[in-house]
Amino acid sequence: MDHIETAKKIIREELNSDIKKFNQLGGGSINSVFLCELEKYKVVVKINNSLTFPGMFEKEKNGLLKLNQSGVRTPKVIFEKVRDNLAFLALEYIPNRSFGNWELFGEKLAILHSNKNEFFGLDYDNYVGSLKQINKNEDNWKDFYSNHRILHLTKSAFNRELLTKADSKKIEKLCSKLDTYIPYTEPSLIHGDLWSGNLIFDEQGKPVFIDPSIYYGHPEMDWAMLSLFGSYPEAAMKSYRNIIPLENSYFEREKIYQLYPLLVHLVLFGRSYYRNISEILNFYS
Repeated sequence: MDHIETAKKIIREELNSDIKKFNQLGGGSINSVFLCELEKYKVVVKINNSLTFPGMFEKEKNGLLKLNQSGVRTPKVIFEKVRDNLAFLALEYIPNRSFGNWELFGEKLAILHSNKNEFFGLDYDNYVGSLKQINKNEDNWKDFYSNHRILHLTKSAFNRELLTKADSKKIEKLCSKLDTYIPYTEPSLIHGDLWSGNLIFDEQGKPVFIDPSIYYGHPEMDWAMLSLFGSYPEAAMKSYRNIIPLENSYFEREKIYQLYPLLVHLVLFGRSYYRNISEILNFYS
């Protein structure tokens, strides 16, 4: 039985419903993603190899639930299951509209970031893309961001000959000076992978957060990620600032936060991201 037939069988068992349509959706580079139309509603079903990505959907489920409990909307988790080395995650289907209430998004992001913690990190490791994301606790952002984000991936990229020794030295130097660029903050719950593809707007234009890589980090990380592969209206940040002050100097350090997702992409997809990383390192040299 192939993975599609296994998925259909599990859906029938879990949801006690016949399947009218089962169509693959595009865009998934890690998981196979399907839109499943049942008798009364639709669900999105993700499938991957549980041996290749152990615990990925369990951690995604936990991240979605945590975000939802923290004041932002996420798709409801219908079920999460592993069978025959295949992992399945069924989620509420939410149509993505072309318009969005960006003022409400700014408010909701501020509500999310108002959830504080004693330490940076999380009580378990999770994933960013298909890479394991280390969430070992630290009591300051400099050590957490340096050790478990930047230097960890720098080593991986260097071992793959994607960064030079000179690049590694520049990154180490930048990490040693993080406190001079980044203001103090308490650890905030963040989405962790908030690029434009992980934010959708429902039928009323209200924001819905998907595919999280949560941890307690610097809240400016989410803003930097959102502008890395896209943009957002000024109204979004304005409504955010009405709840949480964001220093005007944020834009002077935004690229430091973007170094992490760029290193992720470098390790996953290769040298096409090297130029962006090199420009950041030269900018702060």
